[in-house]
Amino acid sequence: MTDRIRIEAFLEMMSAERGAARNTLEAYARDLREASEALGGALSRASAEELSGLQRDYAARGLAASTVSRKMSALRRFFRFEFQEGERTDDPTARLESPAARREVPDVLSRQEMTRLLEACRDDPRLTCLVELLYATGLRASELVGLPLGALPRRRNGRWESAEITVRGKGGRERVCPLGPPALDSLVTWLGVREASLPKAATARARAERFLFPSRAASGHLSRRRLGQMLDALAGAAGIAPDRVHPHALRHAYATHLLQGGADMRSVQTLLGHADISTTQIYTHVLTDELQELLETAHPLAPPAPNLS
Repeated sequence: MTDRIRIEAFLEMMSAERGAARNTLEAYARDLREASEALGGALSRASAEELSGLQRDYAARGLAASTVSRKMSALRRFFRFEFQEGERTDDPTARLESPAARREVPDVLSRQEMTRLLEACRDDPRLTCLVELLYATGLRASELVGLPLGALPRRRNGRWESAEITVRGKGGRERVCPLGPPALDSLVTWLGVREASLPKAATARARAERFLFPSRAASGHLSRRRLGQMLDALAGAAGIAPDRVHPHALRHAYATHLLQGGADMRSVQTLLGHADISTTQIYTHVLTDELQELLETAHPLAPPAPNLS
C-alpha cells in the first residue's frame, strides 16, 4: 500500500511540476512497480544493498545496458523525491554506480515566449498572478499553490512595506524571494477579487481563507494538477506547445534569464532554494551558445567579419 501511494505521489509531481510526457510517466510507473514487486512491496523502505542487488539482477537477466540505465534512473529520481519530501532521511541510490552520463538539458522558454504567456492571461487576475509569481520568484509548484497569505509583505496605506515574500521550501528551509513591480501589481489585482473565489461552505471557507490561492479542495488551496491544467490552456492561447509550459518550465526560465542577465551562480542557488549548487549548475548550459558567439565575435583571434560590400 505504501509503495503504491508513494509511487503515485512521485508520478503526480513529475506530471504537474516537471511536465513529464505521458510515455515518460508510463515508463516510470512500469519500472517502479516492477521494482516494488521484486522487493516484496517494500521499495520505499529499500536499503542501498537491496537496490544494488536489484541492479545486479537486471544485468544478470541480460537486459540491455540502456534498459538498466533507464530503470536505475527511475529509482534515483524516485528516491530523490522521497528524500526531498521528507519521507526518507537518506537516499539509498546515492552510492550506486551511475549509468552512463547523459545530461538532461531543459527546453527553456525565451523572454519573448514569456511575454506572450503573460499577455495571453491578462484578463484572468488569478492566472496572471500565478504566472507572474512563478516567473518572478522561480517557486516550485507546491510552494506556489500552498503559499499562505502570511507569506506576503504587509500593506499600509495602500503601499507594500517590502517587496519580497517568505517561502518555506523543501526540507522546511525558508528563503526570501524578492518581487518586482509587475508581480506586486498582479498581487494587488488578485487580492482585490480573491474574496469571490473563497468557498461558500463555512468549513471549506475556514480551511481556504489562509491561502493566497484558495480552493474547495481538501487541502484548502489550488492543486498542482489544476495549476498544470491552467498552464496547458494558457500555452494554447499563447501559441506555444503545451508540453513546454508547466510550472517547472517557468522555474527554468526564471533561473536561465537571471544567469543570462549577469546573476552569479551562488545568488541563483539561494533564490531557487537549492541545498547544493550542483543542482543549480544545470542552468549553465544556456550560456554556452551565448559564450560561443561572444568568443567568435569579440576574441582578438576571432576571424574577421566577411566584407559584404
